[in-house]
Amino acid sequence: MDSKKKQDEQSDVFAGFHAAYKSFATEAIHVGQEPEQWKSMAVVPMISLSTTFKQLGPGNHAGFEYSRSGNPTRNCLEKAVAALDGAKYCLAFASGLAATMTITHMLKAGDGIVCMDDVYGGTNRYFQKIATNFGLEISFADCTKPELLKAALKPNTKLVWIETPTNPTMKVVDIRACSDLVHEHNKDIIVVVDNTFMSAYFQRPLALGADICMYSATKYMNGHSDVVMGLASTNREDCYERLKFLQNALGGVPSPFDCYMCNRGLKTLHVRMERHFKNAMAAAKFLEADPRVDRVIFPGLPSHPQHEVMKKQCTGCPGMITFYIKGKLEHATTFLQNLKMFAVAESLGGYESLAEHPAIMTHASVPENERCVLGISDTLIRLSVGLEDEADVIEDLEQALAAAHPQKN
Repeated sequence: MDSKKKQDEQSDVFAGFHAAYKSFATEAIHVGQEPEQWKSMAVVPMISLSTTFKQLGPGNHAGFEYSRSGNPTRNCLEKAVAALDGAKYCLAFASGLAATMTITHMLKAGDGIVCMDDVYGGTNRYFQKIATNFGLEISFADCTKPELLKAALKPNTKLVWIETPTNPTMKVVDIRACSDLVHEHNKDIIVVVDNTFMSAYFQRPLALGADICMYSATKYMNGHSDVVMGLASTNREDCYERLKFLQNALGGVPSPFDCYMCNRGLKTLHVRMERHFKNAMAAAKFLEADPRVDRVIFPGLPSHPQHEVMKKQCTGCPGMITFYIKGKLEHATTFLQNLKMFAVAESLGGYESLAEHPAIMTHASVPENERCVLGISDTLIRLSVGLEDEADVIEDLEQALAAAHPQKN
């Protein structure tokens, strides 16, 4: 259909109506949207949703080209997190696992990774079921025992992955001791610390010798259970340049809106973490004194095997508590089903209290024999203690325990 005939048909459709406003579509698309105008004194960083950015000439851009490669809102977040981590650089990713994947892509087929034996189930799954398919050699070691880490290092080891405290058994790794040991073996090995449980407020791995500090920012760093995101900080320029390339090349980046939300969450990180610590300490002491509980694992308690390491390298403890309820799976299930304020849900680190059963939920992907070795049994329960009133946290735990063990009331 030629343009003249098309115009005539359109005219017929609108016959009898007032003439169209001149340049309506053009003005709707362009007026008020000039890229040159975005200079603001706004106190709160704006959300830049644009996927692309006007260039002054071909290849002559004013800092941004395409939102996957770089975005003003993401830059605000990355700068803020770098400062909190005591880092020169930070990069944001679409999720914690996107950060894990991107970091792993720094390696090549034949390279080896030594991973802490007790880690988030998704990390374990990625290393064992995906990274191995790309020719990476994965081995696991209990890094709370430096001699076991040392024995696990091989000539092809290029990356050591530490999580501390671990998920879900709350082992605490001496970051300084492990980083020194690894770098003495080979200064080029990259030491990564998953700092998700601690947040930048309670622990700074880079200051303790690690090369990369990563997070699932979905948890404490954002803190409101409404953003899925990952972060990675470093002081090593070579690591940053490689990760920056991979961030763009692999494309696992967060949305500008999520960056805005996480950046907002950071503003209350310090007050949130202090309240998490206070509430968790009260809950841990209550559980440890309760006869219906077999064992409590909380790094803030003197009973924790690495309590002194925790005090040496951290400024406080998060709201994460693991405990073994007395009895069997049915007792753990009854406890979880009877919680009223705590929500039975995966994830952690939000303002609300959550509870979960690792063997069935977050760590179901870990092979059963490995779960047994790690102590992830049917009676293991993980709590993420939130920001509610302390008395209400204790009351909910008490009534759920009473439901699970009515004979011990």
